[in-house]
Order: sequence, then structure tokens, then C-alpha cells
Amino acid sequence: MTQDIDIGGAPVIVGAGLAGLLTALHLAPQPVVLLSRTPLGTEASSTLAQGGLAASLGEDDNSELHLADTLAAGDGHCDEQMARRVIEAAPQAVENLIRLGAPFDRSLDGRLRLGLEAAHSRRRIVHAAGDATGRELFRVLLGVARRTRSITIMEGMTALRLVVAQGSIVGLLAVLHGGVFALPSRRVVLATGGIGGLFCDTTNPLSSFGHGLALAACAGAELADLEFVQFHPTAFDGPRRPMPLVSEAVRGEGAVLIDEHGHRFLADTPGAELASRDVVARAISDQLAAGHRVYLDARQCLGPKFAKRFPAIDAVCKQAGIDPALEPIPVRPAAHYHMGGVAVDAEGRSSVTGLWACGEVARTGLHGANRLASNSLSEAVATSAWVAASVAGTCAGWQWPRLPEIVPARPNPSSIRQVASDALGIVRNGKRLRETITTLLPLAVGETAAADPALVALLMAISALRREESRGSHYRSDFPGRDAAACPSRLTLYTAFENAVTLRWQASERSR
Repeated sequence: MTQDIDIGGAPVIVGAGLAGLLTALHLAPQPVVLLSRTPLGTEASSTLAQGGLAASLGEDDNSELHLADTLAAGDGHCDEQMARRVIEAAPQAVENLIRLGAPFDRSLDGRLRLGLEAAHSRRRIVHAAGDATGRELFRVLLGVARRTRSITIMEGMTALRLVVAQGSIVGLLAVLHGGVFALPSRRVVLATGGIGGLFCDTTNPLSSFGHGLALAACAGAELADLEFVQFHPTAFDGPRRPMPLVSEAVRGEGAVLIDEHGHRFLADTPGAELASRDVVARAISDQLAAGHRVYLDARQCLGPKFAKRFPAIDAVCKQAGIDPALEPIPVRPAAHYHMGGVAVDAEGRSSVTGLWACGEVARTGLHGANRLASNSLSEAVATSAWVAASVAGTCAGWQWPRLPEIVPARPNPSSIRQVASDALGIVRNGKRLRETITTLLPLAVGETAAADPALVALLMAISALRREESRGSHYRSDFPGRDAAACPSRLTLYTAFENAVTLRWQASERSR
């Protein structure tokens, strides 16, 4: 039986990582409800982020250089107007975080210490506690949020469905301790993170299967660029899942990739170890497919300084019996970041009235086909302010929604991981994608815990099948070339029932 919770029509934010917390804080003192499906901080990708926040703060840097690097990494697929807007807002966003208490690393003279990461032409990455930026920012923002009386935090509550009436959001269904609750609101913000939990090898929490994409798709929202999944080249190659990340900043300090014989296989590649992530990930994948092991060797560039510069990574290595000051670190690619998502405008609004998206679940156009390292935090801190302003400026009227007759099962992606990993990995092909679509369809339209994860993987597979080219993070072995005429593509789910899905597919004129 469904119980109603009267929240007075307050906006609801689904997801309590950095994007969700920042949106809630920007909405203060307006009341807002923040939903977290687990105790805060226990399964947020934000807390795992070792990389930092990219902003053109150096004396040799400016927003035009940062924009050029972003567009180059995006491989002709970025929304340049949106990219410029985010990049120009990033330096001020850093200042705003400092005012909230963010403990960014500084040099002896008190200036922010700026790191270098792949495909950046300048040192512009701001870190906190070396390789624990996400954890430190989350800790600070959570503390501020808990002290903010306008923010109501509901931990352990999982959103199941958005309720739509006449094309507009009127509420959502959620489950808490086995009870199903209805929260009436005409304003919902999705800040649910990414899709790495659909893959066997991932740096994301295993529950991050694209929850927000499933919610948005079933509400009829337009989704975009779902085929673009970034695989981080250097996850720690061990049994832990999610896989500990060996930050790109280690390569920024001079670490090199070698095989078991000590051969540096990227030495002749433009950019070498700091080439774009798709290039490095494919090179490592090729080595692994050929039966080699791959290691990140920081002995020459860091040696005994490793532990001080990267304490979290050093701890992971030593727990596995490896001293990175004396031994190379075993690594392999892992699903890390989703460039696609809910298609949103400059204020974070989706195609469904009353629904916004912020952070990794949103497709703003900043990242294009391949995210530039550490631009994701820049996007979250910049766009959260714009989303909050849009939500605050929208009418708060509400009504008790007419609830769906069938309550979906709490989602579980475990049975989908191998299927998604086989078809949507670093190298894809049409035959496997078609077989996967056939496999996923009956699961996606079912009523089991696999339904929502299967739906997300299905939509990603359809998007990957439709993009008959290789661009950025999307590589098709049967279409290895880049198609200059290809442009951003979008799809909308109309129905998913009776063993069929009905989709609308279109090329995006806005981003051509």
C-alpha cells in the first residue's frame, strides 16, 4: 500500500552526491527534499573522485585554452556554447567552494597547487588532500547541508518512478524500508550519477547503473548521446569492485605505462601516457587482449615521494602487497564516466516540464564524445547553480498525483553486468550489439529487479548501434572511421511494454 508524504510541494532532488548537495545549497533558504538511496556518502561516485576540478587559474592559462582542450577531447561533438559557459564559470566556482570551506591543496607560497592531467595543455587541476578531492569536497558540502535548515535529507529512500500528468511532473514514488511512498511535487531534479555499475569492471559504485536515466526515460524525457562511455585507462587491476582508481594525475607527474617486460608501448603515440583517455584505454585494452599485463611505473618520477603525493592510491597498493615507490602498479581500463544522459538545456531543464538534471546524469554538451579529465566537477559546480535558479523561479503549485497501478521492483543491475560489458565495452561491433538488444528487450519490459538496468543498457546499445562511426570514446570495429557528417543524436522512450519498446530517434539540430 502506498503512503503519501506531504512535503508541501517542495522540490525534490534525487541523488545526494556533489551535484545534488550543491543544488540543494543553492536553493537555500527555499525548502528542498534531498533523497539518498543509501546512507550519505556510502555509495556516491563523488566520494571516489581522485581527480580534481579543472579551472583556468594559472598565469599561463585562460578560458580560451581550456575551451580548446575541451573541444579537442570532445572530438567534434561538444556544444561549444555550453562548453564556453561552463569553463568561464569554473574559476568563480572554485572561489565559491573555498568560501564554503573546501580545503584545496596549496603550495608553500599559499597559491592553489595546479596539477596536470591527460589532454590538458596547462596545469589547471585543483585537488584536495592530494588524491582525495571528491571525498574532501563531499565532506565539506555535507557538513554545510546538514546545518542548512531548509534542506530535508531522506536517507535510505530509493526513487522508483516519476509520476507524470499531462506531460508534466506531479510527483514521484519511492521506497523506504519496504514501504512505498508518494511525494507530490511539480519540481524534481535528477542528480543520480552515472552508469558504471552496469559493467563488471568499473570505478563507480556498483549501484550506479543509470538510475536517473531509467526514471527520465519512463517519464518520456529525451535522452542524448548514450553511446559515449569513458573508460578510465588506469584502474587498479585487482579483485576489488568498484575498482580503485589510479588517478590520471600520477601520469601527469611522469609515470609511464609498461608491459610485463618493461616495454613502454605508448612511447611513440602523440601525447604518450597523457593522450586522451580513449586513446590510452584502447592501447591498454589491445595489450591485454594480446595476453600482456599492463603496469603504471612511477618509480623514476616519484619514487619515495609517491606516498606523500598520492596517499590514497599508496594505501590501496600497499593493501595489495605492492609498494609503488619500488614496484610498478598493475592497471586495466574500467567504465568510469558517461558523457550521455538526460538531454537538458542551458538551465538544466529536460524535455518534460518540471524535470531537471544535474551532474553526470545530465547531457549538457560540455563533454562531447570524450570528457576532458576533471571537467566533470567543473560542470557539476557550475550547472548546479543554474539548475537551482531555474527550479526556484518555477511555480511551486502541486496536487496529489494519480499513482500508477503497478509499483516497480527495487532495481538490481547484477544480472545485466556481463551482457553490458560484452557489448558496450571499449571496442564494439554491430553483430554483438544486435544480439545484445535481443537479449535485453524482454528483461527491459519485464517487472523484475533487472528491468530498469536492462532498459538503460538497451537504450545505450541502440544508440551505439545507430552510430555507425568511431568517435571519441565510441569505437566500432566494423566502422573504424570517423563520419564527418555524424552529429549528436537523441532518443525518447514512448512505451516499454508487451515485449516491445517504442522509440523516437532524431538528429539534434541544436548541436550540429
